[in-house]
Amino acid sequence: MRALALAAAIGVSGSALAQPADPQTKPTIVLVHGAFAESSSWNDVISELKRDGYTAIAAANPLRSVAGDAATVSAIVRSISGPVVLVGHSYGGPVITEAANGNANVKALVYVAAFAPETGESSLTLSEKFPGSTLAGAIATIALPDGGQDLYIQPDKFRVQFAADVSEDQAKLMAATQRPVTQAALAEPSGVASWKKLPSYMVYGSEDRNIPPTMMSFMAKRAHAVKAVVVEGASHAIMVSHPDAVASLIEEAASAK
Repeated sequence: MRALALAAAIGVSGSALAQPADPQTKPTIVLVHGAFAESSSWNDVISELKRDGYTAIAAANPLRSVAGDAATVSAIVRSISGPVVLVGHSYGGPVITEAANGNANVKALVYVAAFAPETGESSLTLSEKFPGSTLAGAIATIALPDGGQDLYIQPDKFRVQFAADVSEDQAKLMAATQRPVTQAALAEPSGVASWKKLPSYMVYGSEDRNIPPTMMSFMAKRAHAVKAVVVEGASHAIMVSHPDAVASLIEEAASAK
């Protein structure tokens, strides 16, 4: 009972993630993974950020629905009293776009090989806007009890499709630990496009087979991105294969005045 009372007291008094409201404090970096990945995909990016004095949190993205997933991330953002930079990979892009709404402490959005949807767009509608994605041919589906579908990348196709510039052994581990996304989440229309009022940054690879580089370039121009970085030869798993380039852009967004 005492343990329960203590836990309740902690819950009332504030979150363990809360940061002191110091205007000199560097922004906290909240990293949101996308479909077919999970939080540890940010490990090397986090190491780079921590080395440079940043606090980073890799949020667990449920991958169930844009609105629901964004609410989960938004709760983390609200627990932080200082400024926040939201970073999303792939489907994590729509999630951070929505999670930023209503949170005045979000100072910038960083899209890492990620969708930056306009209001009413979905990941699926964006993926069909330009040719070049080969993801559809690599997908495996599992029926869910509610009648929906979970989508995975077939393990034998994972490296070529998702992480071509990652070592074979690491790609096999990533394929085994990938998190599925629901078909419904990819088809869900986005809400208000927060990139219209917040500075946005984008980094992506020239060899991305999930989201074509032409699509990323279009979204960067549409969002009037402060900076867009193209990493030559990089795959969709750019945060794993090129954590230095990703961390560098995040820090640029975090330090901008």
